[in-house]
Amino acid sequence: MNNNGRAILLAVGGGIAAYKSAILCSRLVQAGNDVCTAMTHSATEFLGPATLAALSGKPVATKSFHTDHPLGAHIELARDLDLMIVAPGTANLLAKFASGVADDLVSTLYLQVTCPVLIAPAMSHAMWEKPSVARNVAQLTEDGCHFVGPETGWLSCRVKGAGRMSEPQQILAAADDLLKT
Repeated sequence: MNNNGRAILLAVGGGIAAYKSAILCSRLVQAGNDVCTAMTHSATEFLGPATLAALSGKPVATKSFHTDHPLGAHIELARDLDLMIVAPGTANLLAKFASGVADDLVSTLYLQVTCPVLIAPAMSHAMWEKPSVARNVAQLTEDGCHFVGPETGWLSCRVKGAGRMSEPQQILAAADDLLKT
């Protein structure tokens, strides 16, 4: 790891905003951070793991069980982290995190990490406005998670509203603020 950087896990959820996670990964690395990445299966439908591997300089974890991680990816990737960033934080991931469900690599990593967690939500306006999502956000906030966004703007579902993932620079600034404390 770079002496000036921090150990950061970037977990990418399955939403169209995953393309912004490639930019975020690049900027985190350019800032001197040691970045490892994990993706949900759905995330790989929006962004190729090869992209994050090239930007981070490390293999991308996509499976809970793999011979590259004999102790388990959720154990090995969660060690000695300074921060976990979840971008995009989909409604599905928020629900899993809030309920303690660990049925894939990213949700299991969330339960394993002991570092601060920064979530950048991204979903349709209709989803963001659901009472169940608001309850999950409230629970995660109570659990100590930090949030950046979502923003209001043009969404991929062809409407304007709240639910747009924050821009990579905003997420990077929120991460920097968390790492300073």
